[in-house]
Amino acid sequence: MGVLVLLSAVAALLFPDTLSRLKPSLINPLLGVIMFGMGLTLKPEDFRVVFSRPRDVIIGCVAQFTVMPLLAFLLAKAFSLNEALTVGVILVGCCPGGTASNVITYLAKGDLALSVGMTATSTLLAPVLTPLLVWLFAGETVDVNVVGMLLSILWVVIMPIALGLLVKRLWPKATERATTYLPALSSVAICLIVMIVIAANASKLLSGGLKIVLVVILHNVCGLAIGYLIGYLLKLSPAKRRAISVEVGMQNSGLASSLATLHFAAYPMATIPGAVFSVWHNISGAIVARIYSRHARPDRAS
Repeated sequence: MGVLVLLSAVAALLFPDTLSRLKPSLINPLLGVIMFGMGLTLKPEDFRVVFSRPRDVIIGCVAQFTVMPLLAFLLAKAFSLNEALTVGVILVGCCPGGTASNVITYLAKGDLALSVGMTATSTLLAPVLTPLLVWLFAGETVDVNVVGMLLSILWVVIMPIALGLLVKRLWPKATERATTYLPALSSVAICLIVMIVIAANASKLLSGGLKIVLVVILHNVCGLAIGYLIGYLLKLSPAKRRAISVEVGMQNSGLASSLATLHFAAYPMATIPGAVFSVWHNISGAIVARIYSRHARPDRAS
């Protein structure tokens, strides 16, 4: 996945004119495909963890919606980012956990049930929390349409997930067969989103993109580290620490690019941090999974 997304980004930088035929209007349908796939894979057990282990989920979600937005704000200030990039970085920080985090948690020998429960819960909270947090951290920089963002998240995230859950309930056997191909389909959709955003801003990214790449790397790495530290300070098991670390550090960056396209069209570069994050967090996720799994105990008890 990391290699595919990286190759997509490189292709968009090398052949922007060719790939610019992919229009930004495709981002929302592509994100909808990813979220529909998430709905097809969710099970009632994924939500039971919220009620059977509410403390763990609350800790994870509070960390998710405080650490990453605050880090985004501080990094934007520290690196004196312009308005567009500041909004883009803050959008990434205020989005819920990414679906790839569940795979990375599994590979890292973390608490997979907690990871899936956190992803599902943070995604359901996103329509309210993401617009409010963007307004809180970016409201002084640009005008933030809180209601419009809420409706957008309901349309491109919650509705496809709900449709996926409905399809799975009505046609369980067909859905089970289809889920074999979902990772590949989601990977293609993410790669296309990355190509669309980067091809549209290739010249600007090449001329001054090093700073935003550095900010994105710091944002992700600090999120991973602080997430693990929170679990350690609260004396959670190693498997839970790994799950919270990955969930906090990996964001639904496709949603960030989608919201930037819809609500901050006056700032085209606002889509860039989400695209760069999509590339980087798949690479860092693979590295972190390898490190965590090497130091994990043979049992995976949570």
